[in-house]
Amino acid sequence: MGRGPSIEARKNAEDARRGKIFTKIIREISVAARRGGGDPNGNPALRTAVDKGLSANMSKDVIERAIKKATGALEGVEYEEVRYEGYAPGGVAVIVDCLTDNKVRTVADVRHAFSKFGGNLGTDGSVSFMFAKRGVLWFEAGSDEEKITEVAIDAGADDVVVYPDDGSIDVLTAPDAFAAVKAAMEAAGLAPGQAEVTFRADNTSAVDGETAQQVVKLLNWLEDMDDVQNVYSNADLGEDAYA
Repeated sequence: MGRGPSIEARKNAEDARRGKIFTKIIREISVAARRGGGDPNGNPALRTAVDKGLSANMSKDVIERAIKKATGALEGVEYEEVRYEGYAPGGVAVIVDCLTDNKVRTVADVRHAFSKFGGNLGTDGSVSFMFAKRGVLWFEAGSDEEKITEVAIDAGADDVVVYPDDGSIDVLTAPDAFAAVKAAMEAAGLAPGQAEVTFRADNTSAVDGETAQQVVKLLNWLEDMDDVQNVYSNADLGEDAYA
């Protein structure tokens, strides 16, 4: 009978995963600070990135150091935002947002990932027209639907969606209303489980069987790349996608 991974091995794996998360958040903080200044109160993008860091248990010292590097107070690496678009198997549309200090390396790595799992990298604009940028605040099942709806709509949210399959709730906002709606929800004692400005597909593309499994492998591979910040797709995956 095989033995599971040791406590040390599990800890090392968790440390590595946490390190990758921290790296991605630090890059996001850096770009937001360089673009809009180092004051989170006057820079909504930086405020969102800082909140993400704090939620991941990142220390304030690490966050402040990233901001200082980005604003020139400390010497640091400059990252550039770049987006790649393509298709996974089954015609699934994929957007890959990256922060990189070497575009040549990054595009080669992204192209390799698409090719490895049966997809293909497209041109700028080839799939992004299928997606809309939205603010999303997620609440777990059992949350006060009536209160969430009332506060969200009053604060300027576009819609409140309740998912019958698991009872969770999404509050959807325009990107520029996200910070105000999030602040109103928190002030009302309704802290979301997750909150982010993301891309959502207007329509989904259903895939199942081996095709769905290949899509999952591609998305996971991309998300695990150091230069990749976010991966968005319009995949509607079948139950056997994770087999």
